[in-house]
Amino acid sequence: MRLDLRDIIHTPDAKKSFRFQLDLSDQDFYGYKPIVRPVLVQGSVTNHAGALVLEGTASSTLDLICDRCGKQFSREKSVKLDCLVAQELEDEENEEILLLDGTELDLEQAATEAFILAMDTKNLCSDDCKGLCAKCGADLNLGPCWCRPDVDPRLAALAQLLDKDAE
Repeated sequence: MRLDLRDIIHTPDAKKSFRFQLDLSDQDFYGYKPIVRPVLVQGSVTNHAGALVLEGTASSTLDLICDRCGKQFSREKSVKLDCLVAQELEDEENEEILLLDGTELDLEQAATEAFILAMDTKNLCSDDCKGLCAKCGADLNLGPCWCRPDVDPRLAALAQLLDKDAE
């Protein structure tokens, strides 16, 4: 979506609101596409004493897979959009400022970048997820598995003594 800011560029305290849906369902993250629902982008651009400020949010519900236990789960994701907008840059190294194309702002590109860059690199179904047993693959969130722990080879003789005492 392109937002024409011609009406507010030279008008102090003027504001232009926006609201649209963004389709990011084709975005692939390590072989999985978690953004299956539309991303709702809403907010406004305001002229604060000649400085154009973009404020808003991009939010959706993601369908994720836990990186520890492999369960599928859904989680709300909301990303804050907050940056300056300018017609030209004096400093080419400033990446925090969005550039206008004439008098139009490409909101779709800005929201897409912000949402994708805010995606988590690790997704857990809960902070205390115990994951899967490395030996048998049992879900440790449901209870302990019956695998015996590996014995350090340096302590193998001691483990044999403990086994004899248990008998």
